Amino acid sequence: MTDSPDPSPAPALGHAMDRPALLAALRTRIARLDRSGGAQAEGDSLPLCGAIDQHLPGGGLARAAVHEVLAAEPGAAAGFCALVLARSRWAREGAVLWIAPEPDAWPPGLARFGLSPADLVLVQAPRRQDALWAMEESLRCPGVAGALLAVDGLDMTAARRLQLAAEAGGAIGLLLRPDAEEESGGATAALTRWRVGALAGTGGAHDLGDPRWSLELLRCRGGRPQHWDVTWRPAAERLDIDVAEQLDIDTAEQPDLDDAAAGAQGAVPLRARRRAR
Repeated sequence: MTDSPDPSPAPALGHAMDRPALLAALRTRIARLDRSGGAQAEGDSLPLCGAIDQHLPGGGLARAAVHEVLAAEPGAAAGFCALVLARSRWAREGAVLWIAPEPDAWPPGLARFGLSPADLVLVQAPRRQDALWAMEESLRCPGVAGALLAVDGLDMTAARRLQLAAEAGGAIGLLLRPDAEEESGGATAALTRWRVGALAGTGGAHDLGDPRWSLELLRCRGGRPQHWDVTWRPAAERLDIDVAEQLDIDTAEQPDLDDAAAGAQGAVPLRARRRAR
């Protein structure tokens, strides 16, 4: 379904922003994007992939909550955020907002990660207070499935307000932040904090292939830090743990694996393979 052009564009965000007018315009746009006129049955979490979900409380990324994503590589972090927002859209009818001082998200590129441009609303908010207000109002709105705020710094009070807004509205919130040592070590009101970096793709010299990321779960309320190398399969819309890493995870859970038996089947012993790496 293709949305018809909006004859009344939202007012531009400037230094003297008309907040009531902007909020009314956003709600009108969101109402058009909400195809069913209501929300679907809501779950408590969004699945990422089985090997990751089992390490997250609730078996997935908690909804009605705020999560931080530190961008070790901006393109990889944007792709991961698009994946999460797309799955929030599958779980709940509503629009997805991308809020930034200068939104540089490219909708056709984000579509590769399952996020349809028809569901995406880009919000330009040059001033921090305007961006925080837009994010808080979005998270409280029942017609929003998820919202992202690109921000380079956030105090604890503002982060707590966003968490309360997400709990009230039921949407998932993402804080996309630059990767910095002081941020990764500081306190946070978000339920989880991730660092996303890029790895070489699966293709050859003339084809980048499927995107690969380094995912670090730095903090998780009720969980422990973890690290995964993953591959996003656009054709299947599936996130996979890299095979070699999954073998190591399985071996760690079975420390008494018989290497001799593995060798008899023509396989390199797993402990030797880890030493080779």
